[in-house]
Amino acid sequence: MKIIGQKTMQMAILFSFIATGLLMTQVARAQEKQILSMTEFTVKIGHEKQFEDGIKAWKACYIENKGTWTWNMWKRYNGKGSVYGITSLSPNWAKIGDENDAAEKKCHQIVMDKIIPHVESTEDNFATSIPEYSKAALVDMNVIWVSYFKVDNSVSFKEVVKEISDIQQKTEGDKRSYWYNSNGGGPESPNYFVVTPYKDFAALDVKRDATWDMVEKAKGKEESEKMRAKIRSSYRNSWMYLYKRLDDLSYNPVK
Repeated sequence: MKIIGQKTMQMAILFSFIATGLLMTQVARAQEKQILSMTEFTVKIGHEKQFEDGIKAWKACYIENKGTWTWNMWKRYNGKGSVYGITSLSPNWAKIGDENDAAEKKCHQIVMDKIIPHVESTEDNFATSIPEYSKAALVDMNVIWVSYFKVDNSVSFKEVVKEISDIQQKTEGDKRSYWYNSNGGGPESPNYFVVTPYKDFAALDVKRDATWDMVEKAKGKEESEKMRAKIRSSYRNSWMYLYKRLDDLSYNPVK
């Protein structure tokens, strides 16, 4: 859920901690396969305000120097520690590897002085969007549930995901979420994750059919149970995190 896109903040943290980092998610443009770059920051307890102020200072510097990189910053609302994630999308690996960012270099010292001292650790990861399983429309995603899966049988897992996505499309006119295939990672990293967007926290209270209720209405109880058994046997572990987008720490102007 590496989240930076290999730009200023991320590069400085990588060099300083010699670390690699993770997290978060952001919507991929409809029907375009893109690379999601994710960096997760575990912030020292009690240092949240200083960390956020440091990000704001870096953002102001970057914009003032006419930087063109864009990103979303998220705060995690469950799980261990105080965790933030920064995400960015790129059309290809060449864009991720581009280090010729003049604005980044001019703002480097802010990272060193105002951000790094408040960070306990970082983790970076990459993932590739899966448009054929994902929502086509671009929607407000100020709050997101991210579900992660450690998969043993990728073929079976993807077959069920595709079938569920197709049922959502037929029933509601579009799929509900955005799917990603993880690129590398450690032995306990997820193989796939899915991002379900919401306009705000209040939208979580809106009642709608749960996924398996929708499948049962479309396929019948017997087929629904077979699908559930098939996908459950295809992965060994799953977990979920809730994130909120921090608008004042993000930079993603409408183009």
